[in-house]
Amino acid sequence: MSTGWAAGPMCAFDTESTGVDPLEARIVTACVAIVNAPTPTLPGQWLINPGVDIPEAATAVHGITTAHAREHGQDPATAVADIRYALDAVWSAGIPVVAYNAAYDLTILDAELRRHGHPPLVVGPVIDPLVLDRALDRYRRGSRKLTAACAHYGVRLDGAHDATFDALAAARVAWRIAQQYPDIAALHLDDLMTLQAGMHLEWATHFQAYLRGKGSTEVIETAWPLRTTQPATV
Repeated sequence: MSTGWAAGPMCAFDTESTGVDPLEARIVTACVAIVNAPTPTLPGQWLINPGVDIPEAATAVHGITTAHAREHGQDPATAVADIRYALDAVWSAGIPVVAYNAAYDLTILDAELRRHGHPPLVVGPVIDPLVLDRALDRYRRGSRKLTAACAHYGVRLDGAHDATFDALAAARVAWRIAQQYPDIAALHLDDLMTLQAGMHLEWATHFQAYLRGKGSTEVIETAWPLRTTQPATV
């Protein structure tokens, strides 16, 4: 039986974008949905015209072409403000936001807000199944992508790389982690935030050292759940 934060409502959040760098990429689709509640909300879904061409590699992942986004997508300045409003309402209600690899989705939203002249994002309680899974089951071999986590925790993933399906799957993985690790489920959200920040820092530090040992100069971001570097301009 669920206890703690896993027994109450959670907000599932995900974005699909034009690229892998959250400071440079633009949001193409997004989903915000309340789950695990007496009356779950229908997902809030956005299709956005990012204002730049969507690379073929990104289209191959989420299926949205530049032409489709230009014809059917919302204005990005309006859309990202609406997404931020939805998350603010969730946090104001004391509901945690679940996002798989939250540092990407929250950072890209923050970057988009700044890019379009809005105030920066103020983050509330976040649950990141990727951070938790990596720390709690650190010696498990194989991929840590959402699809692999769903397979490991026995979670249904109806359509990978669709913002709605990925958001809901991430919330289910978080719920499964709470069942498997009751000490994590029992934590107050403030304590869980502190724990996850430490988990991410430890992972990033060790992975950075591993890369340096391999001769790589790639820099692993240590901040979680939000990077604060300024985004690219419009």
